[in-house]
Amino acid sequence: MSEAKKYIMTYEGVKKLEEELEYLKSVKRKEITEKIKVALGYGDLSENSEYDEAKNEQAFVEGRILQLENMLKNASVVDESEISIDTVSVGSIVKVKDYEFDEEVEYTIVGSAEADPMEFKISNESPVGSSLMGKKVGAVVEVNVPGGVNKFEILGIRRD
Repeated sequence: MSEAKKYIMTYEGVKKLEEELEYLKSVKRKEITEKIKVALGYGDLSENSEYDEAKNEQAFVEGRILQLENMLKNASVVDESEISIDTVSVGSIVKVKDYEFDEEVEYTIVGSAEADPMEFKISNESPVGSSLMGKKVGAVVEVNVPGGVNKFEILGIRRD
């Protein structure tokens, strides 16, 4: 049997998942149960789109609850006081020069469960994140991305 995947996370990421799990269990489940009751009141289930929709939503929510519980059970929380500012690691905030766009960008390196590119939180498993891991200020890395190769120079490493 294969070993369960460990989810490397920051404390903030664990809190976010716990909040989502609590919301799904306490609020969303009740809402869906109510929708199912209402839909059952419409009679014939064979042509009842409200019932089908509610059951699909229920299946999705239950799947997400199982996924969140698994992620939290297998979470490995990064001790933020131990985050090095000498090399890039999970929890680091990295300032880089993006040569393709000729701009400076700050990325927070997080575990895959927390990644949110729109918030500049990139996974340590992503192409850019994995190529930055373990590097020091001044390092220049080339990253194979779907559009070709991007080049980044590490300008600074800090933690919150």
